[in-house]
Amino acid sequence: MNPLIELKKTAPLLLITLTLHCFALLPQAQAVVPPPDGGYPGQNTAEGDFALLSLTTGAENTAVGYAALAGNTTGTFNTANGFGALVSNTTGSSNAATGDTALFGNTTGNNNTANGVGALFSNSTGNNNTANGVSALASNSTGNDNTANGVSALFSNTTGYNNTANGVGALALNTTGRLNTANGDSALFSNTTGSLNTANGYNALFSNSTGFQNTANGSRALLRNTTGNNNTADGYGALGFNTTGIQNTANGYQALLSNTTGIQNTANGDSALASNTTGSGNIALGLEAGHNVTTANSVICIGARGADVSNSCYIAQIFGATSSGGTGVFINADGKLGTIMSSQRFKKEIKPMDRASEALFALKPVSFRYKTEIDPAGTSQLGLVAEDVEKVNRDLVVRDKEGKPYSVRYDQVNAMLLNEFLKEHRTLEKLEAALRAVNQRLAEQDEKIQKVTADLQLSRQAPQTVSNER
Repeated sequence: MNPLIELKKTAPLLLITLTLHCFALLPQAQAVVPPPDGGYPGQNTAEGDFALLSLTTGAENTAVGYAALAGNTTGTFNTANGFGALVSNTTGSSNAATGDTALFGNTTGNNNTANGVGALFSNSTGNNNTANGVSALASNSTGNDNTANGVSALFSNTTGYNNTANGVGALALNTTGRLNTANGDSALFSNTTGSLNTANGYNALFSNSTGFQNTANGSRALLRNTTGNNNTADGYGALGFNTTGIQNTANGYQALLSNTTGIQNTANGDSALASNTTGSGNIALGLEAGHNVTTANSVICIGARGADVSNSCYIAQIFGATSSGGTGVFINADGKLGTIMSSQRFKKEIKPMDRASEALFALKPVSFRYKTEIDPAGTSQLGLVAEDVEKVNRDLVVRDKEGKPYSVRYDQVNAMLLNEFLKEHRTLEKLEAALRAVNQRLAEQDEKIQKVTADLQLSRQAPQTVSNER
C-alpha cells in the first residue's frame, strides 16, 4: 500500500483527533462551565438511559437516546440518534443511525447509514447500506451496498445487494434480488428475487416479482410484469399489461400496452402494437403502427395499422404512389429485398436463349382463387401452379426456406415469351421477305404477260393484204 495515499486518507482524521486532544489539554480556566456531560474515554459521547451501555474498547462513538448503541462493545466511529438506535451493534464500525430503532439489529455491519424510524431495523452484518426514510431497508440483514430513499423503500430486503430504491415503497418487497434500480413511488414494488431490473417512474415494474433484466422508463411502464425477462419499456404505460412475456421492446406512450405473454416484439411509436396480446415476433414502427395486430405472429408494420395475419408485412405510403423510371422489387426466402440488375457489368456467360424458351409450350396456365385465410375476398386469379412449372423447368420456380416450390419466376417467363415472340417475329420477317420476292416475281411475270397480251392485240388489229395474182 502506498504510504502517501494512506497518509492522505488518515491525515484529516489525525488532525481532528489532535485538535480534540489539544482542547482537552487546555487549562481548566478556559473550559466551559459547567463541563459538558456525556463525554467518556475514547472520545465516546453518550446521552440517554443505557446509551453505550456495553462499551468496552470502542472509540469515537456518539449515542444520543434511550438504549442508543446499548450493545456496542468494540465498534468505532458509530453515530446513533434516537430511541434504540443501533441498540444491538457490538463490533460494527462507521455506522450512522438517526431515528428511533434505526439500525436496531445491527451487530457487526459496517459503513451503514440509516435516517428514519425503523430504517435498517433488522440489519445485522450488512455493509455499506444507506437508508433514508421510515422503515427504509427495515428487513435488511446481511445485504450489502444497498441504497433506499423513501418510506418503506427496500422494506423487505434481507440479503439482496447493490440495489437502489428512490421513492415511497420502491422495491418494497425485494428480499434477495440484486442489482436492481427503482426510481419512483412504488417502482418495482412487488419485486422479491428478480435481479438486474431498472424502473424509473411511478409504479414502473410495479408487479414484477422474479423477472430479471427488465428496464422500465415511465409511469406504469411494465406495470403488471411478474416473471417476464429482458423486456424494455420506455413511455407511460408501455408494456403495461405484460405479465410473463419476454424479450419485448416498447418505445412510446402505451406501446405494446396490451401485451401479456407475447415474446420478442418490437414497437416504436405511441400506441404501436397497442392491441397485441399474445402475438410474438412482431415489429411496428410509427404512430399506432400495428394497431390491428392482436394474436398474429411475425407481422411487420411500418407506418401502417396492418392486420392480424401472421407472416405478413404492411408498409404505408406505397400503394397509389408512382416511381417513374423505377424498377420492380423482389424478395427472396430470407426476406431480402432487391431489384433485377440488367447491366452487362453484372453478368457472365452471356449467350442467346435459342430454344430454351420453348419450355413455355409445356406450361399450363390456370384460373384459380386463393384460400380464404390468404384472400378472404376470393378474388379470381390467373397464373401458373409452381409444382406444374417445376416439372417443366426447375429454374422457373421460387422456393421457400425448406426448398419447397413457393412461386413462379414470372419475370423469367416474360423473358422467355419475349424470346419466342422475337423468334416468331424473325420467322415472320423471313416469310414476308419471301412473300415480297414472290410478289416481285409475280409482278414481273404479270408485266411480261401484259406485254405479250398487248403485242397480241396489236398483231390482231393489223390489216390483212390478199394477193389477186393467179
